[in-house]
Amino acid sequence: MNAHPKVNILLAAPRGFCAGVDRAIKIVEMALVKWGAPVYVRHEIVHNKFVVDSLKAQGAVFVEELDECPDDRPVVFSAHGVPKAVPAAAEQRKMIAVDATCPLVTKVHNEASRHYENGLQIIMIGHDGHPETIGTMGQLPKGEVLLVETVADVAKLTVRDPAKLAFITQTTLSVDDTADIAAALTARFPAIQAPAHDDICYATTNRQAAVKAMAPRIDALLVIGAPNSSNSKRLVEVGRAAGCGYAQLIQRATDIDWRALEGVQAVGITAGASAPEVLVNEVLDAFAARFEVSLERVETAVENVEFKVPRILRETA
Repeated sequence: MNAHPKVNILLAAPRGFCAGVDRAIKIVEMALVKWGAPVYVRHEIVHNKFVVDSLKAQGAVFVEELDECPDDRPVVFSAHGVPKAVPAAAEQRKMIAVDATCPLVTKVHNEASRHYENGLQIIMIGHDGHPETIGTMGQLPKGEVLLVETVADVAKLTVRDPAKLAFITQTTLSVDDTADIAAALTARFPAIQAPAHDDICYATTNRQAAVKAMAPRIDALLVIGAPNSSNSKRLVEVGRAAGCGYAQLIQRATDIDWRALEGVQAVGITAGASAPEVLVNEVLDAFAARFEVSLERVETAVENVEFKVPRILRETA
């Protein structure tokens, strides 16, 4: 019997769940305990099929719009945030609504509102159609937030007053790409106000840094995450930009293209901020069944952030 080929696996740390995702999932679970099933969730609580299916099994019902929810059952708003009109509509219908928006996304919402109150028009660096972008732009009246996705978009912008501008960003973007767009904005509009602190969240930044540290040492990179997960897709792009010739997004072990990995000596594995550790272990087990594995942890940061759940869930009925 032939011995398994050897492979060195570099496992990124940090990887997987961030504090905002952890909190959002906990909110749905606590809502189910407090009010019983069904609890409605507007949009996927986080972008991960495994997580969503697990919560469905516990009695969560996922919908895209508030009008799909009955008045007499609780509704949870997803970690990505929602336009202001959504909680307003829930309040009008006297619904029990629980906001699972990541506090770091809420920080960007508050930043946008402050700029608006100060008479500034806002430019958002983000992805068109992403729920976080829709939620952030929906904090203010139409036309008060302009969206740019690329450096090229900056040149096409038509603003109200070049002297009264500020920019904000989606929290899950590529750090490097965003820096390029921010530089283009500052070059075209020298008076534009930048965020006091990076809007890109600590978890996105840390996971990208770990991939950059691994990239020169690996032949292939596997990112565990969902195809609609912005931060997971950015990890693939960061890996490729850092010189990793083969970088792929997989939802779980069954998605691995083993033929593409023939002859590789070192593989990097990471997981997006909405991917649970159980899926990482599943991928490691799949490698152990096919290779003689040596495992090395590449730690570039230690995360100990924790966010509280809303008071409504901490109060006893």
